[in-house]
This record gives sequence, C-alpha cells and structure tokens, in this order.
Amino acid sequence: MPHHISRQSCQRWDAQDPLASVRQEFELPTDLVYLDGNSLGAMPRRARERVENTLALEWGRQLIRSWNGACWFTKPRSLGDRIGGLLGAAPGQTVITDSTSVNLYKAIVAAARLRPGRHTILVERQAFPTDIYIATGAARAVPDTRIRLIDDSSELEQELTKDVAAVVLGHVDFRTGTLLDMPALTGMIHAAGALAIWDLCHSAGALPVVLDASTVDIAVGCTYKYLNGGPGSPAFIYVAHRHLDHIEQPLTGWNGHATPFSFSTEYQPHQGIDRLRVGTPAVLSMVALEGALDVWDQVEIDEIRAKSLRMTRMFAELLVDSGLDMLTPTQEHLRGSQISLTHPDAYAIIRALIDRGVIGDFREPDVLRFGFAPSYLRYVDVYDAATQLLDVLRTRSWNLPEYTERLLVT
Repeated sequence: MPHHISRQSCQRWDAQDPLASVRQEFELPTDLVYLDGNSLGAMPRRARERVENTLALEWGRQLIRSWNGACWFTKPRSLGDRIGGLLGAAPGQTVITDSTSVNLYKAIVAAARLRPGRHTILVERQAFPTDIYIATGAARAVPDTRIRLIDDSSELEQELTKDVAAVVLGHVDFRTGTLLDMPALTGMIHAAGALAIWDLCHSAGALPVVLDASTVDIAVGCTYKYLNGGPGSPAFIYVAHRHLDHIEQPLTGWNGHATPFSFSTEYQPHQGIDRLRVGTPAVLSMVALEGALDVWDQVEIDEIRAKSLRMTRMFAELLVDSGLDMLTPTQEHLRGSQISLTHPDAYAIIRALIDRGVIGDFREPDVLRFGFAPSYLRYVDVYDAATQLLDVLRTRSWNLPEYTERLLVT
C-alpha cells in the first residue's frame, strides 16, 4: 500500500471532513462498508420520518383530504424544482414522475417530433441497456424513425448527419464511470441541428450538473442512487423552458392535462412542465424522496464532488498493485463518483467481499464496481474496503463454489 495512506491518516481526514456530520442523517449498519450508493443509496432518517408521518397522519387521519391539505398532488412539481436546483436548472423545468425508462420514452418521442424531417436517433452502444431498449421502442412510435448506435462519444461529430433528430448520452457511464463533457457535446449536437437528451442517473447528486448553462434540451434520471430516494423512487425529467410550450409527449395521461379535474374528454396539455406527467403520483415514494432531499439543505454539491474525487483517487492508489485492471479513467475530470475494475472472476470476488462486510457490485462481463457517496462515506471506510479486497485477492478466498452461483440480482 502507498506509505502516505494509512488507517490513521484516514481517521485524521475524517475528523477534518466538513461533511462528517451529514453521515448522522443516514441509517447505516455498523458492521459493513457500503460502496454501492451508485446503485441504491443509503436510507436517510428523514425519509423514514416523512413516510411514517404520512402513514399515521396524512393517509391515516386526513385520508383523501391530504391531496389538498398535504399538497400530495403538487409534490411532483415542488420536488422537481428542488432536484432541478441540484442540476443547474431554473424552476419550472423539472418534474418528478414515473421511472427513468418511461421518461426516456417520452423524451425521445418528443424530441423526434420537434425535429420533423429528421429520422435518426443516436444512442451509445455502451449505454445502460434500458436506454437502447427504450429508444428502439420509441422509434417505432414516430414514423420512419430509426436508431443508430455509436461506439462512444468520440464518434459523435462524424455521425451527426442532417438526418439526426436527437442524441441520447449518459453523463456518467454506468460500467466504467467515465464522465462526458456535457457543455461541449451539447454544443456539438446543436451545431448539427439536433437535440441533446442526457441520462443523469449516475451523476445526479454525485457531481455538479449545469443543465441550463449547457443549453441541454431534455434530461432524465433516477432518484434512488446518489439522491437516496429509496428503492424504486420516482424519476425526474427536465425540459428546457424554450421547448415547453410546444413539446408533445406521447403518454397523454390525465395528470398532464391543463385542467385534470375538469375530466374533459378532450386532452389539452398543461402549459408548463406538468405536461410531462402521466398518472397519479406515488405519494409514499415521493414523501420518502422529500425527506431524502432535506439532507441537501446541509451540503453543497461542490463539497460532495471534492470529497468524491479524493476518495476515488485514494481507492485507486490503494489498489494500484492489486492485479486488477482499472476501467475508470485516471484523469479526474473524466471520472464520475465510482471506480470500476476488471477481473475474470469479478462476480465471485464481489460475493466474497460482500461476505466480509464490504458491499460493491458486479456488472457484466467482468466488472467490479464501487460507488462513492460522500454524504455518508468515510475515508476510513474506503481504506477498510481496499484492505479487505486486497486480502480477498491475496488469499483467493473468492475461489469457492458458493461464490460463483449467480443470484437473480447482480
């Protein structure tokens, strides 16, 4: 291990950490190190409190009156503005609704309709698979529209022909942790006359995002990773103000109606971001997210980013002689808040590590993936995780039959 990194030095860094007190906002088991916040964030105490309050008082006592009295119906918009603030978006452009997959479907169909006469949607071949699946399905909803896969963003300039209506890009690659240059790539897309759709699932809550300043057209993302909204918590969609008056999304549900309680048989879209809503909001999930977002009142995203970079740098340095190959870029401006490493027996290694109380995850075909959530992760946790991983590799304790058996969720 590098001589300048020891458990004692990590304890000193934790004592000086400006985010140290934020850890108390989360319910974390004391017997494990959690490096999977890029897949499911830890539970904020305030999320539990908000759900319990909703069950006992709002649903339990006020019943249907809470749609008005507890502002259930307007939460998608108010929470959307709170998340928009973390993403560099002015109010009125972000709403909480549905899942990332559903929102991406709306985004692609809407973008294709905004660019009539153009028939191609570009999507990264290495994107999270749902982006490709959804794009393929969305293309079927717009006549003569087709999907073209590109190997990575370096091919974008040559692929941006006059037939391209929109480009779907992941801000941070879910396998490698590679961070793309949003302002530069968005500018390139616009120069070709196309629209830019960004998937923010692995960057929202992990690093600064500047949607308005980057002139992004549409963005989608989830809230259960670095935003800690809980398993299956509702996703968000952002649409720039300049598109809101004329964007047409395909899922014209009653919550997106201009006057949903008029119960008109003729659909008239809402004049603002609420036109991206579809059906009845999932209130219990939304109030859990509301509690989770309270944590962000105590932190600045720049502090989160600075700690994330220091932690990922430290983890990579501790594992430099591990025999694992680094998949994540070493240049910090190209890195999200994760470290991905490769090994032929990655799945078994992760299973063995979990049994030692260090939770990371595995991605096909051979990726060990570790996510760093600075709001609740300590430097000493990073040190202990690296130490355990090195020992698993040294002792080959992963080489047992029970660790090769694939679980349903990997």
